[in-house]
Amino acid sequence: MLSSIILILFTVFACESNPIETVQEINPAFKKYWYQGEAEITSFRLQQARYGEIREGNAVTIFVTEPFSTSSMTKADNPTQNDPSVLKLNFTKTFNTGIYPYSMMTSTFLPVQDPRHSLKISSSSQEWCGHTYMELQNKRKFDINISSYFEGESENLSLEKNIIEDDLWSMIRIKPNDLPTGKQKIIPSFFFLRLAHKETKAYQAIASLSKKDDGISSYTIEYPELQRTLRINFETNFPHQINSWEESSYSGFGNQKNKLVTTAERIKTIKSAYWAKNSNKYSGLRDELGLRNFKTVD
Repeated sequence: MLSSIILILFTVFACESNPIETVQEINPAFKKYWYQGEAEITSFRLQQARYGEIREGNAVTIFVTEPFSTSSMTKADNPTQNDPSVLKLNFTKTFNTGIYPYSMMTSTFLPVQDPRHSLKISSSSQEWCGHTYMELQNKRKFDINISSYFEGESENLSLEKNIIEDDLWSMIRIKPNDLPTGKQKIIPSFFFLRLAHKETKAYQAIASLSKKDDGISSYTIEYPELQRTLRINFETNFPHQINSWEESSYSGFGNQKNKLVTTAERIKTIKSAYWAKNSNKYSGLRDELGLRNFKTVD
């Protein structure tokens, strides 16, 4: 028999966590950390490879639990027991390429109790040349829509269900010992696919998980066809916070193409109900995260 259902009630705000959350058979430590009406926000110092050079920037991961409606494919504002609890990750990157900026974001919605595939993934990239948007919906297959400024990239397609790289970040936070290892077919991150202008499909990969004596574990994915390797370093012990990552791949086109390594190092982690902190008086929290502040208007 399943344990009794625990209902957790929280005050409703614009994009808040868990107005009502259904939680079954979840580790008590996981419940205590993730179901308190706050998001976990972590800032990273980013060194991003783009156009054959390394660019300085910031990355931020925002993890939060919420109920998800599989009928509307959105957050459930009036959740029922049929709406699964997901660990949502909003993953952002901002960096400049010469005169113009990049702003990128991927959102994943991974069910806490069945963390195999997200129910939905959306990803966007904005820069001065134009913008792109990708959305995956987990139906009988993975239904994917790509809308792009770049000629020939926009398409609708359905893929067989394989591991999705963008899900692995949340899988680390939920149950890292269940991460897939060995030879696998993996759909690369939406960030990579759009920046590299690669075909959206599953690629052959080799995945491995290693643990060090210093309390840090590393999850590594190698894509031989793409000549790309991603290594995510995280704390072995719960809550398995992500400390850094390295991504080795070719960057640039033509004579500017180089094998470079994108890196990110953690600056600061805070827990916050950030959706309720949109007043100028809370802007100091960005200083705490090591993120650049804009001047407020008096």
